[in-house]
Amino acid sequence: MKNNRRYLFRMIIPAMADNVFNRIMKKTIALGPVMVATAAGELPDWDAEIIHEAGSQKQIPRNAEGKINHFALQKERPADAIGLYCGISSTMPRAWQIAKFYQKQRVLTVAGGLHSHYEPLESLKNGIDAVIHGDGEETIKKILIYFQNFPKERNFSKIQNVSCFENEGVGFLKSDFTQNSQKYSAFLDNLPDSDFGLIRDCKIKTYPIGRIRGCGMRCEFCSVKEIARWASPEKLFETIGRLVKVRKAKKFFLVDDRMEEDKKGSMRFFELISKRYGRKLDFTIQIRLEAAQDEELLALLQKAGVRRVCIGYESPIDEELKKMKKGYRSREMLEWTKIYHRYDFLVHAMFIFGYPGIKSPLSAKERLERFKKFIFQSKVDSIQVLKPIPLVGSLLRERLKSANRLLPLVIVPWEKYDGNHICFLPEDMSLKELQEYPTQIMKWFYDSWSFWRIGLRTVAMPFVFLWRGWHFWHRGWWNDIVRFGGSRIFKKWKRQNNEILYVKNIEDFLNKNLSFKNP
Repeated sequence: MKNNRRYLFRMIIPAMADNVFNRIMKKTIALGPVMVATAAGELPDWDAEIIHEAGSQKQIPRNAEGKINHFALQKERPADAIGLYCGISSTMPRAWQIAKFYQKQRVLTVAGGLHSHYEPLESLKNGIDAVIHGDGEETIKKILIYFQNFPKERNFSKIQNVSCFENEGVGFLKSDFTQNSQKYSAFLDNLPDSDFGLIRDCKIKTYPIGRIRGCGMRCEFCSVKEIARWASPEKLFETIGRLVKVRKAKKFFLVDDRMEEDKKGSMRFFELISKRYGRKLDFTIQIRLEAAQDEELLALLQKAGVRRVCIGYESPIDEELKKMKKGYRSREMLEWTKIYHRYDFLVHAMFIFGYPGIKSPLSAKERLERFKKFIFQSKVDSIQVLKPIPLVGSLLRERLKSANRLLPLVIVPWEKYDGNHICFLPEDMSLKELQEYPTQIMKWFYDSWSFWRIGLRTVAMPFVFLWRGWHFWHRGWWNDIVRFGGSRIFKKWKRQNNEILYVKNIEDFLNKNLSFKNP
């Protein structure tokens, strides 16, 4: 006799601790968890839903601390299994807190993402029953079917790409994360379109889309080591069409780390978009700075509605660029930025301040001024200046660990791995300088004076419009709105995060552990 029971899989994206990026996460969502929940919802006996903690509005119950109340969610409709997005280290403490609650309720807990991939034992000891490695869409189906047939069983070690506890031991990876070397992936083409309708009580304004998984660059500070694979451009184009038709979507963020991995396919995709929609849609993409030399590509992106480009500038200092072996100087960086502006792209520049191992001949203060000077000269539209993050799985983390410069988790827990806090001992500047100077640059750029500039630009609009045109006026006006919004976010973050106290706690730890002072 067939069991007519409906099972529920609840995909949870844990919220970060207080962070300057929290406001952004209210408007968008990570793509991976949506894809996994969509796949789970295809099973005949399973329903799926997504809880986006940072983006949830008012309908989902919260506790006295303002966090999502998972006890109330379970009371409303019990989940049989949950998935936890563990791709961001700073969310791990919250993920484990959630996992332990559900595990006590005898709910199956599954984790996936880069952090849990590289540190599976850590999660398995903190409320997680199984860790998925690599693509999760098919693996989650296997786990849920197995659980459906054997509800009291928690041993999934026979399923490929899964780590779980085996009696008193631990099941390890059955295959490597980078196993698939096929460039064009029929697997990606055959995946269902991400179902954003599964997200509960969340207004998504910018929809994440993706075609390319993995990256071939192997940057030291990055933990993405999966061999690049990609779906066909037609597949992504069809996805856009459905989102526009069903969800009235207009804004999209292409999450591909490097669209240049398949430049031919990327150009084909934007050609299709240009022919069908012109510039009616709004795209944000990630792209390399030197792609400015390919003006055929830039012209196509402009025609297809790409309005913002996110670029990893890393450093504007020639001495550091040389040691990073970037192959260009700040002068070329300025020229290439002008080209992006010439095509009317809004440029979001991402920097890393105080990268370890460079041993710059400049003092920290001189580097601070160099950053400001470059940002002023380049006229980039928005910036992000972070401290280096020794991500799990990255070569940078291994280098710092072997040099005894990686601060232990007891003093710098995972929630501090957000780019806004020191995680290691710097070599050529003080702890205070590394902690405060990136924030000073951001505070200088996102200044409160922009509030008054908005008014002045509004009054001057007719004159500027006649003199320099609409685009020149609108760019300056919009950037001042962004800067004023950023200034408010930073004021709030500064109130909630005492950088002086954070540095003092590290210094106190170092005074008690002298081996870290002289590695």
